[in-house]
Amino acid sequence: MATTQARVHSTPPAESAVPESPDLDSPELYINRELSLLEFQRRVLEEAQDASNPLLERVKFLAILSSNLDEFFMVRAAALLKQVASGTQELGIDGRTASQQLELIRRQVAHLAQNSHLVLRQDILPALDREGIRIVDLAAVSEEDRAQLDAYFLNSVFPVLTPLAYDPARPFPHMSNRSLNLAVTVGDKEGVEHFARVKVADTLAQLVALDPALRKSPGHAWRQGSFVWLEQLIAANLGLLFTGMEILGAYPFRLNRDAEVAIQELESDDLLETVEEAMRQRRFTTAVRLQIDADMPDKIVEILTSNIEIHPDDVYRIERPIGLGRLMELYGADRPDLKDTPFVPMIPASFGPNVEEDIFAVLRREDVLLHHPFESFQPVVEFLRQAAHDPDVLAIKMTLYRVGRNSPIVAALLEAIENGKQVAALVELKARFDEESNIEWARKLEDAGVHVVYGLVGLKVHSKIALVVRREGEIIRRYVHLGTGNYNPVTARLYTDFGFLTSNEEIADDATHFFNELTGYAQRRSARKLLAAPLGLRPGLTALIQREIDLAEKGEPGHLIFKFNALEDPQMIKLLYRASQAGVKVDLLVRGICSLRPGVPGVSENIRVTSIVGRFLEHSRVYWFRNGGNEEVYLGSADLMRRNLDHRVEIVFPVEDPKLAQRLKDVLEIYQKDALKARQLKSDGSYVRSAGVSAADALSAQLYLLSHQAAQVKRKGAASSRRRSANGSRRAGKNEAAS
Repeated sequence: MATTQARVHSTPPAESAVPESPDLDSPELYINRELSLLEFQRRVLEEAQDASNPLLERVKFLAILSSNLDEFFMVRAAALLKQVASGTQELGIDGRTASQQLELIRRQVAHLAQNSHLVLRQDILPALDREGIRIVDLAAVSEEDRAQLDAYFLNSVFPVLTPLAYDPARPFPHMSNRSLNLAVTVGDKEGVEHFARVKVADTLAQLVALDPALRKSPGHAWRQGSFVWLEQLIAANLGLLFTGMEILGAYPFRLNRDAEVAIQELESDDLLETVEEAMRQRRFTTAVRLQIDADMPDKIVEILTSNIEIHPDDVYRIERPIGLGRLMELYGADRPDLKDTPFVPMIPASFGPNVEEDIFAVLRREDVLLHHPFESFQPVVEFLRQAAHDPDVLAIKMTLYRVGRNSPIVAALLEAIENGKQVAALVELKARFDEESNIEWARKLEDAGVHVVYGLVGLKVHSKIALVVRREGEIIRRYVHLGTGNYNPVTARLYTDFGFLTSNEEIADDATHFFNELTGYAQRRSARKLLAAPLGLRPGLTALIQREIDLAEKGEPGHLIFKFNALEDPQMIKLLYRASQAGVKVDLLVRGICSLRPGVPGVSENIRVTSIVGRFLEHSRVYWFRNGGNEEVYLGSADLMRRNLDHRVEIVFPVEDPKLAQRLKDVLEIYQKDALKARQLKSDGSYVRSAGVSAADALSAQLYLLSHQAAQVKRKGAASSRRRSANGSRRAGKNEAAS
């Protein structure tokens, strides 16, 4: 098991130092957002360390951590490095400069990398070996296997590789973002040493199977096997790339570049072309992290750092293998015994196979709440498919942020156009890391005749909303889907999110005006039900929280339960501090960043912060207010971050049906009871598991919800069987009577 990591936290205010009337603007009352985000990465690592998780799930968590840290450097660390380079360092919420934050980040990341490799080497690899899945050193393979591997290299790897020399006639080669490379030194006949770079092709399997049968079918499910890392195989065959030269050394390294590129929207004639150009520029942005082999000689490090133009402080020496995200290839093994138990998302009774009504009839009768992934995302797809084919549907409008590849949502919109519907789609081109996919979809939709809008100048459109307009006799009725997650069926099986379907006239009217504002020049107006950023969400949530404070000050028990991904907005944190000071009980379920310090005397004694990292990525946003016993609950796309409240188009919406509101309250209470995957935030910024609870007795919210869903599926199956049996008996009786 990995050793305990050293922790670096913001210093909490000492109890004796807290004044009678604490200054809520004091930096001591806030946790640095970057360190808080790294604490989340530590919780991901803990899942890889947790032996109670299935083995390949632990491998997956290691791969996720590696990918998360890539994004952290490409976005968060890159922003801090820009501040340092410009000489205009803004103070963080905790009063630290960018330089101070970077110093702590480097220390934290070094510990994360060290412990990642420790758990891989000492725990996970031996456990995989016992299951017949082995990552072996090339030097240890048999002569027969080595001959097979060399043949594979010659036939499949060698043609793909391009050695790039560096000398006065050939400039230093460009290193692309997230690429794995070999820094190679070779000697010529005169004994002169030369440097070259060989990129480890990311189009090939990174783990090369020793068994040729496993290599012949890319993506073919396998149960057992031995593998070597591709860079080892390349390094062992460099003589074929540098003929006539002596191979002196080969050392892997990996680069991260700044992923943020300036998009000059106001100066752009065509935003789509501008974003495409920005994507091309991303390949040449500033280097922000260089991971190098622990044994790389200093003279090679100097060649890399001077030419890549990266500061030595941003160079990380780590053990091989570099780039643990590639471990995800092992997850393709056909080993259900080493993975989480498969599950089938439940289809709600309103949309079951025995329901003869169409989806519009259901929504005229009742609102529908979907809890993904425990409940299927398919009703959302069917909502749009039925709209695309229903002759009475006149128009479909929706926002698209991250839809993924092979999207059935986009397919439904294309079918709607073919069937003569009016279709409008706002495709957010600036969705980070999804820009290329969204550009492709935008072009495809435009080519089909969809009215496509590329977002708004200066704002990202992050809301999740679809509007269907339908003629029903003499009236026009509108149907709306609102959600906390993206219109992506793949992530709907991996993320926890809520979806809401309704024909509520007030919500539908707000939705109509919302789309008119997005696609045209309609003046913004006060919505009746929807809280929309950037203008209405902050004041709306502020008023709801202030109402709870006012009730508490009048002696009414106050209670807030919020669930979201991140809490970083200073104004909202101060408001929650004021709620705590007024005696309001505040329960926060925060997956990632939390800049609020709970448990500070005189400030936040009544605030509890819980984070859950489990099988599914917690992604839903829920805002529950006790409201003097007249409980209210809202769902939406927004976290309590400045970007969500002020710089994005977001929607938060009420769920007013008492049964659905109670269901949401029940889900929140289940999460609050989690003692298996939950960690509690302490005032020093660290997270601890619940003490004194055995794993056997502890409740996992996600597992509880899965088992509850499985029980419902089983009950539905039994009821369906009884109906089929009864129908069969009735048919048999009719046949007997007829005969």
